[in-house]
Amino acid sequence: MKQLVTLNVNGNTYSLAIDPWRTLNEVLREDLNLTGTKLGCGDGDCGACTVLVNGRSVSSCLTLAVAVQGKEITTVEGLAQSGEKLHPIQEAFIEHGAIQCGFCTAGMEMSALNLLKQNPSPTEEEIRTAIAGNLCRCTGYYKIVEAIGDAAKKMKV
Repeated sequence: MKQLVTLNVNGNTYSLAIDPWRTLNEVLREDLNLTGTKLGCGDGDCGACTVLVNGRSVSSCLTLAVAVQGKEITTVEGLAQSGEKLHPIQEAFIEHGAIQCGFCTAGMEMSALNLLKQNPSPTEEEIRTAIAGNLCRCTGYYKIVEAIGDAAKKMKV
Protein backbone atom coordinates (compact mmCIF):
# COMPACT_ATOMS: atom_id res chain seq x y z
CA MET A 1 0.00 0.00 0.00
CA LYS A 2 1.42 3.36 -1.02
CA GLN A 3 2.15 5.98 1.60
CA LEU A 4 1.77 9.72 1.14
CA VAL A 5 5.04 11.53 1.92
CA THR A 6 6.14 15.13 1.75
CA LEU A 7 9.78 15.64 0.84
CA ASN A 8 11.69 18.92 0.96
CA VAL A 9 14.36 18.60 -1.71
CA ASN A 10 16.63 21.50 -2.63
CA GLY A 11 14.17 23.94 -1.11
CA ASN A 12 11.17 22.57 -3.02
CA THR A 13 8.33 20.62 -1.43
CA TYR A 14 7.01 17.49 -3.12
CA SER A 15 4.02 15.37 -2.10
CA LEU A 16 4.19 11.82 -3.40
CA ALA A 17 2.41 8.53 -2.94
CA ILE A 18 5.17 5.92 -2.77
CA ASP A 19 5.68 2.35 -1.69
CA PRO A 20 7.19 2.40 1.82
CA TRP A 21 10.15 0.20 0.82
CA ARG A 22 11.45 2.57 -1.90
CA THR A 23 14.80 4.19 -1.29
CA LEU A 24 15.45 7.89 -1.36
CA ASN A 25 17.71 7.29 -4.36
CA GLU A 26 14.88 5.69 -6.33
CA VAL A 27 12.45 8.47 -5.50
CA LEU A 28 14.94 11.23 -6.32
CA ARG A 29 15.90 9.70 -9.65
CA GLU A 30 12.66 8.11 -10.83
CA ASP A 31 9.93 10.32 -9.38
CA LEU A 32 11.61 13.72 -9.07
CA ASN A 33 13.92 13.32 -12.10
CA LEU A 34 16.94 14.46 -10.05
CA THR A 35 19.40 12.18 -11.77
CA GLY A 36 22.58 13.88 -10.55
CA THR A 37 22.50 11.51 -7.58
CA LYS A 38 23.85 8.26 -8.95
CA LEU A 39 23.27 4.65 -7.97
CA GLY A 40 26.55 2.80 -7.91
CA CYS A 41 26.77 -0.26 -5.71
CA GLY A 42 23.37 -0.13 -4.01
CA ASP A 43 25.07 -1.26 -0.77
CA GLY A 44 26.29 2.06 0.65
CA ASP A 45 29.93 1.30 -0.17
CA CYS A 46 30.72 3.58 -3.13
CA GLY A 47 29.33 7.00 -2.13
CA ALA A 48 27.96 7.83 -5.60
CA CYS A 49 24.50 8.29 -4.08
CA THR A 50 25.56 10.68 -1.30
CA VAL A 51 23.07 13.44 -0.47
CA LEU A 52 22.67 15.64 2.58
CA VAL A 53 19.77 15.12 4.95
CA ASN A 54 19.46 17.89 7.50
CA GLY A 55 23.02 18.86 6.57
CA ARG A 56 24.60 15.42 7.06
CA SER A 57 25.86 12.99 4.42
CA VAL A 58 23.75 9.90 3.89
CA SER A 59 23.76 7.10 1.35
CA SER A 60 20.49 7.58 -0.49
CA CYS A 61 20.60 3.96 -1.66
CA LEU A 62 20.27 2.79 1.95
CA THR A 63 17.79 5.42 3.14
CA LEU A 64 14.09 4.82 2.83
CA ALA A 65 12.28 7.80 1.36
CA VAL A 66 9.57 7.59 4.05
CA ALA A 67 12.28 8.00 6.71
CA VAL A 68 13.25 11.48 5.50
CA GLN A 69 9.79 12.98 5.38
CA GLY A 70 9.89 16.54 6.68
CA LYS A 71 13.69 16.72 6.60
CA GLU A 72 15.83 19.01 4.44
CA ILE A 73 17.32 17.03 1.56
CA THR A 74 20.06 18.52 -0.61
CA THR A 75 21.19 16.86 -3.82
CA VAL A 76 23.93 17.95 -6.19
CA GLU A 77 21.27 19.84 -8.17
CA GLY A 78 20.76 22.01 -5.09
CA LEU A 79 24.42 23.00 -4.71
CA ALA A 80 24.30 26.03 -7.00
CA GLN A 81 21.83 28.71 -5.92
CA SER A 82 20.90 29.43 -9.51
CA GLY A 83 21.42 27.82 -12.86
CA GLU A 84 23.79 30.64 -13.76
CA LYS A 85 26.53 30.43 -11.12
CA LEU A 86 28.20 27.27 -9.89
CA HIS A 87 28.89 26.58 -6.24
CA PRO A 88 32.57 27.09 -5.25
CA ILE A 89 32.93 23.32 -4.85
CA GLN A 90 31.72 22.76 -8.40
CA GLU A 91 34.00 25.52 -9.71
CA ALA A 92 37.00 24.01 -7.94
CA PHE A 93 36.28 20.51 -9.28
CA ILE A 94 36.26 21.90 -12.82
CA GLU A 95 39.32 24.12 -12.34
CA HIS A 96 41.40 21.28 -10.87
CA GLY A 97 40.32 18.62 -13.37
CA ALA A 98 38.79 16.60 -10.53
CA ILE A 99 36.13 15.24 -12.86
CA GLN A 100 36.95 12.36 -15.15
CA CYS A 101 34.04 10.10 -16.04
CA GLY A 102 31.83 12.08 -13.63
CA PHE A 103 30.09 9.13 -12.01
CA CYS A 104 31.45 9.80 -8.52
CA THR A 105 31.42 13.59 -8.82
CA ALA A 106 28.02 14.33 -7.30
CA GLY A 107 28.71 12.16 -4.26
CA MET A 108 32.20 13.63 -3.86
CA GLU A 109 30.84 17.16 -4.04
CA MET A 110 28.15 16.42 -1.47
CA SER A 111 30.70 14.85 0.89
CA ALA A 112 32.89 17.92 0.36
CA LEU A 113 29.98 20.20 1.22
CA ASN A 114 29.28 18.19 4.37
CA LEU A 115 32.94 18.51 5.39
CA LEU A 116 33.28 22.22 4.62
CA LYS A 117 30.11 23.11 6.53
CA GLN A 118 31.55 21.40 9.61
CA ASN A 119 35.20 22.32 9.06
CA PRO A 120 35.86 25.35 6.84
CA SER A 121 39.66 24.90 7.00
CA PRO A 122 40.35 21.17 6.67
CA THR A 123 43.79 19.67 6.36
CA GLU A 124 44.61 17.31 3.51
CA GLU A 125 44.23 14.38 5.91
CA GLU A 126 40.80 15.61 7.03
CA ILE A 127 39.70 15.96 3.41
CA ARG A 128 40.86 12.43 2.63
CA THR A 129 39.01 11.11 5.69
CA ALA A 130 35.83 12.98 4.69
CA ILE A 131 35.78 11.42 1.21
CA ALA A 132 36.90 7.97 2.34
CA GLY A 133 33.39 6.62 1.69
CA ASN A 134 33.42 7.85 -1.91
CA LEU A 135 35.08 5.66 -4.50
CA CYS A 136 36.62 7.04 -7.68
CA ARG A 137 38.12 4.76 -10.29
CA CYS A 138 39.51 7.53 -12.54
CA THR A 139 41.36 10.30 -10.74
CA GLY A 140 43.49 8.76 -8.01
CA TYR A 141 41.94 11.30 -5.59
CA TYR A 142 44.81 13.82 -5.76
CA LYS A 143 42.90 16.32 -7.92
CA ILE A 144 39.73 15.82 -5.86
CA VAL A 145 41.56 16.52 -2.60
CA GLU A 146 43.21 19.54 -4.19
CA ALA A 147 39.84 20.82 -5.45
CA ILE A 148 38.20 20.47 -2.04
CA GLY A 149 41.08 22.36 -0.43
CA ASP A 150 40.69 25.14 -2.99
CA ALA A 151 36.91 25.19 -2.52
CA ALA A 152 37.46 25.72 1.21
CA LYS A 153 39.47 28.83 0.41
CA LYS A 154 36.86 30.09 -2.08
CA MET A 155 34.04 29.59 0.44
CA LYS A 156 35.83 31.73 3.05
CA VAL A 157 35.87 34.77 0.79
